[in-house]
Amino acid sequence: MSGDRPTMPPVRLPSDAELARDALSAPLFSRAVQLARWAGEGTPVGAGGELLSGQLADAAGLLGMADEEDGPAYAAEAWQLALDTGLVEFTESEDAEEGGSDEPSGTAVAGEELATVTSGSPQDVLDLWLGGLETVLADAAAPDLADLVDQLSEDGEIDLDALDWNPEDEADFLDGVLGNLYLLTALGEGAADRPVPLPALAASMIVPDDMDEPTDDILEEVSDAMMRLDDQFRMLAPTGLVAYQPVDEALIEEVDGEGRIRESVDGLASELPEEEDVTRYGMVALTPLGLFGVRARMLDAGVDAPAVGDLAEEDAATLLAALPGHPAHTTRTEAELWLARREPAGAARELLAAAHGNDADAPSRRLACQQTLALLGAEAEPALREVLDDPQLGGLARVWLAEHGATDVPEPGEEMVFWLTIDTIAAQLAADGDSEELRALVEGLVGGHSGFFDAAWRVDHPATAEVLEAMGRLHPDKKAAKEARKAAFKARSRH
Repeated sequence: MSGDRPTMPPVRLPSDAELARDALSAPLFSRAVQLARWAGEGTPVGAGGELLSGQLADAAGLLGMADEEDGPAYAAEAWQLALDTGLVEFTESEDAEEGGSDEPSGTAVAGEELATVTSGSPQDVLDLWLGGLETVLADAAAPDLADLVDQLSEDGEIDLDALDWNPEDEADFLDGVLGNLYLLTALGEGAADRPVPLPALAASMIVPDDMDEPTDDILEEVSDAMMRLDDQFRMLAPTGLVAYQPVDEALIEEVDGEGRIRESVDGLASELPEEEDVTRYGMVALTPLGLFGVRARMLDAGVDAPAVGDLAEEDAATLLAALPGHPAHTTRTEAELWLARREPAGAARELLAAAHGNDADAPSRRLACQQTLALLGAEAEPALREVLDDPQLGGLARVWLAEHGATDVPEPGEEMVFWLTIDTIAAQLAADGDSEELRALVEGLVGGHSGFFDAAWRVDHPATAEVLEAMGRLHPDKKAAKEARKAAFKARSRH
């Protein structure tokens, strides 16, 4: 954590070299590079550097889109990106006169940034791609051109009030959507092979968390947001930011008439439609390059957005403090990267020393320590044997030694066994709350030890009362639950 800065779960990113290759192969970026090379040492262009109509056809042919209806439009988008990123540079002619839109007004040449594509470092390429992404994001958040034309006043000014469009709000909405996609990906719930349905993504931005049944007005907002996001993701997909399956064109036509999109949104108030149906309403996922791009923007905005591997050079105390907050699918990798930079016995000693403590977070640290130590082999055994008599670490040390087939391990006393039990349950409560797994553990513990609560309340552990209260909530047997609550009262009175 970094003070009051928002914190995201860590994400796993490919290497900069892999990401740079993805950036160079992204359709829009690749086309921009092709056109920059085509511009060469001089190409006459119109006012502002845009290609003339005849040149657009040539550019579309160069990109292999001569036979596509939208070929010239794609060429214009790629050319604009080349201008925005410095792949192409434009100089207006000194003697340029105001004339038709198809009259040359200057010269465009290959820009200095074009060299970055071939000779720049992976980070240089990614910086170039990020710059281009910003321009596309800004375009995606802008209103439709037809709407702008409709709202032009007599003096040529745009009436934003009549347009009902706030540039900051629109940009914030798109950032929020990308942030939700990022969070889902970080938690392992969204990826290229697990895209997020567009209705669910739109609803996540609009439907209040405490609203059980969305109102008609809210559903109408969600439906409108889906259509807006469909347009935006179609624009963003060629950048390589997202993998997007657009809304079925037939459904878009029906929206204008019967409102089929709204009916699907109504269904997701309780659950999503069947998978074969929901894909028709749009499916989106951040690509690995997109994950990198959104993370870079978050870091610039002051969000704490760690990447897996960031902890590799930190000390054991920092590692154990962070791991309990990691999603399960990244915890092992983070621990492996930390261990890979250390000698096993020394790493084990550092972890064990950092696991000590009586504060509220100590049980979670010890559980993270135990999980990390499980990745070490026999070389760590001496370090574990050194703490066999430690009241806080002796129990987990014995567990490790037993799991690794060690011999001559002294049996733990009852006090150590119960202390480890309380510590483990406290850590699991902190991680998952009253989970079904913990309920089963509680039932098994009580069933396997007839005098469990009579012994447990005496355990000298800061979380004893809290754990016993939780056991009273979780145990399905009323008599056992009552015994747990009585034991919790005794533990609290004892302290």
